[in-house]
Amino acid sequence: MVSVIWRMRKLRNKVSLSSKSACILSVAPNLTSSLHSQLLAIRLGPGAAVLPQTIKRIHLDFAYKIDDGHLGPRHFWRIYLPRLKYHNPAVSMTVNRTTDQSAPATLSVFFAAPRSSDRPTASPAPSESTSGAKAPELNHAIFERVESIDMKYKQGEEIWDRFLRVTRAIIVEATPEERKEMGDLEEQRVRSEEDRRQNAEVLERKRREQALLDQARGRLTEGA
Repeated sequence: MVSVIWRMRKLRNKVSLSSKSACILSVAPNLTSSLHSQLLAIRLGPGAAVLPQTIKRIHLDFAYKIDDGHLGPRHFWRIYLPRLKYHNPAVSMTVNRTTDQSAPATLSVFFAAPRSSDRPTASPAPSESTSGAKAPELNHAIFERVESIDMKYKQGEEIWDRFLRVTRAIIVEATPEERKEMGDLEEQRVRSEEDRRQNAEVLERKRREQALLDQARGRLTEGA
């Protein structure tokens, strides 16, 4: 005869495993949704553009701090450059930041030289971030020309507009499906914000009610 205690223990283990599985299944869609929203955020938005094949390198020079006209360059670096790199992985993108706030803020676009047997060709370099007052050594001889954009005292949008005119990059537009997904994600974000606000209000109301109740109990204790 099977022990009742053994059967109860086995049933409890089954319930525990079922609960864990249900928890994992409930978390998985949220994780997938979060990853998908992050992918859409990097694929679309400011900086999402495809560069012509003639562009081989992009280099930024600006200061660490945002004072003295370096706010726009920093904004371009943090907001626009990641999406630009996502859509152009073969283009070398380097950044040099200096502690000299009076230094210029420049965006340099390097165009490839015409193919020739007697001229060296440019090989794509990995993206890197440099620091210090000295910019990375760039061999200008392997490029046909270099276009420089003055970023100092300019907003990120201004820098981007000038960059598009210089490079003739093609902006990546969202497909109808992606626009719908972005709208759904925005609605979900708004609902989540509203839920958090309502929960905060409920907790605050309970806290006030508990405080009043504790205060009333204190008065009753003093009266007794």
